[in-house]
Amino acid sequence: MRVLVTGGTGFTGSHTVRALLEAGHRVRLLVRDRAKLERVFGPGSAAAEDHVVGDVTRREDVQRAMEGCDAVAHMAAVVDLRASNAAYVLHTNRAGVENVIDGAVAAGIESILYVSSLGAFFRPGAPPLTPDEPILTKGSAYARSKAEGERHVRAFQDRGVPIRISYPAGVVGPDDPGMSETNEAVLAWTGTMGIDTSSGIQLLDVRDLARLHVKLLALPPRPCRYVAAGELIPWSRFADLLESVTGVRPRVVPIPGPALRGLGLLGDWVKRVWDFPYPITYESMSMATQWPGADASRTVRELGITFRPAAESLRDTLRWMYEAGHLSAQQVGRLATSAP
Repeated sequence: MRVLVTGGTGFTGSHTVRALLEAGHRVRLLVRDRAKLERVFGPGSAAAEDHVVGDVTRREDVQRAMEGCDAVAHMAAVVDLRASNAAYVLHTNRAGVENVIDGAVAAGIESILYVSSLGAFFRPGAPPLTPDEPILTKGSAYARSKAEGERHVRAFQDRGVPIRISYPAGVVGPDDPGMSETNEAVLAWTGTMGIDTSSGIQLLDVRDLARLHVKLLALPPRPCRYVAAGELIPWSRFADLLESVTGVRPRVVPIPGPALRGLGLLGDWVKRVWDFPYPITYESMSMATQWPGADASRTVRELGITFRPAAESLRDTLRWMYEAGHLSAQQVGRLATSAP
């Protein structure tokens, strides 16, 4: 089938595109920047052959890109924590969902994938998250935009429209076009300093997420929702895991969860004056120190999808970071000598 992919030059999107091509599907990309398309996939690559230059906020661009497609995978979203860009984030992500998902439904396309966020459900002290949690109504502009998108898509599902939704945990892996949030955290732990605090980090290999997306798009037409998440690793064990992979012990500073959340509150206040982009907010610190975990047992049971061990994902991620120049040989230890 021919699949229209939005957000295909991003981290999750680019790996999903490659997985679709490897599975024998044809792919059409809706991209804003042809130069980025060639930078991510390479000039003349199969992924770059069929593309439309446009924007998900323009309905006519989406309709043009959707012509002749049998399936749609909507992954495009703006992730920006600056308060000054809140209106832009809300508008772009809202318009993207409405134009892409509504357009696919109106066109009668029966294979529709929407990539949501577990953050749309996060509540401190909650049990492990499942796709059946109530949707949040507050938070950052990005969190609110994902919650709005979730409500919008679920309304279609409630009518029986065959939309499939994935909910990824912290996505890591090699070949990241822009250093995503969780890869950035791994980079900081390995290259600078880690923080030992409450809760932990739940990793998901981007290649496993891409395999899940291919599987979801190939399912018989039905609405469904699936979590994608690996093991929840306590922050107290994360340094041990990195050392087992690299042979190098990272520097770690213990900071209690309440102190980090207090720092997040201070960050929220400072952002009113100095709108810095780094995610020191109460919302982000709450998620880092009070993450309840996510339950992917339904995904494993019903789809047969398994998630690779965190050590394997970290090994490949750190080796790629070294080869791409983000980390030194000293920082990745034995991975530098074992790199191909």
